[in-house]
Amino acid sequence: MGRAGNGTRVCALGVAGVLAGTVLVGCGDGGDSGGDAQGSPAKTSAGAREQGTRAVRSAYDRTAEEDTAKVRLKVRTSAQGTSQTANGQGVVDLDDGDSIMTLTVQGQQLEQRVIDQILYQKMPKGQAPGGKPWIKIDLGKVAAQQGAGDPSMSDPAQSAAYAKAITDKDVTEKGTATIDGVKTTHYRVSVDVAELPNGDTLREQVGPTLPMDVWLDDEGRMRRQQIDMTVTSPAGTQGSSTDASSAPEKITVRTVMDFTDFGTEMEADAPPAGQVTDMTGKALEQGKRQS
Repeated sequence: MGRAGNGTRVCALGVAGVLAGTVLVGCGDGGDSGGDAQGSPAKTSAGAREQGTRAVRSAYDRTAEEDTAKVRLKVRTSAQGTSQTANGQGVVDLDDGDSIMTLTVQGQQLEQRVIDQILYQKMPKGQAPGGKPWIKIDLGKVAAQQGAGDPSMSDPAQSAAYAKAITDKDVTEKGTATIDGVKTTHYRVSVDVAELPNGDTLREQVGPTLPMDVWLDDEGRMRRQQIDMTVTSPAGTQGSSTDASSAPEKITVRTVMDFTDFGTEMEADAPPAGQVTDMTGKALEQGKRQS
């Protein structure tokens, strides 16, 4: 949605995409170990692999049955030799993807709400357009323009399709680990992107497979999810230059979400209409320029 000067907004939109089932990438990464998980080594037998596949495929439903959870989020991205990290914490509705978050990007805090696939962000003072404190973007419209969605935890339809795409060959048990004091089993998953909704389009953006790690507790619920993506953007779209001869840019993104306190009370309301500037049109225009 923007470059220099809009880095906070762009990276925050990427965070919103993770929680609302939409790929909106454009902030910055380096590698990360996925946090504080440590534990025992993996099992490698065929039986363990089959058991792991069943556990991973059912994890989304078992987690969504808890209705809500507190979420801690880190999005690290890199492009053109620069990197950036966005951190967030809040509460997410595991059934419909609504969320309330506080994000920290480039040392600045933003309040964010996602309600019915509409992103609302309260910008830092002096950065909001139109003199209104909030902006909004219809993430559904942006996703429709892009022709693909992110199969993230918080989009029930995409999550179900993702689970159906997993087979025994896609899942490897990596061992046990303790996260936030809870014993978990760590699985590494590699999914054929072509099996996902809009798979052909998504394959062009992120490649043939989507690598993912999940940590499940003894009740089969998701405690941590890590997604690693390398997104290829069209040539000549990432800076002020529109030189068609420039090479396509690769943007790497690592997203880590931790889930705790299942069943946490949550109320997500849209800001008053008079305090909101609709930025959906500008987001769609930006998408057209980058297509």
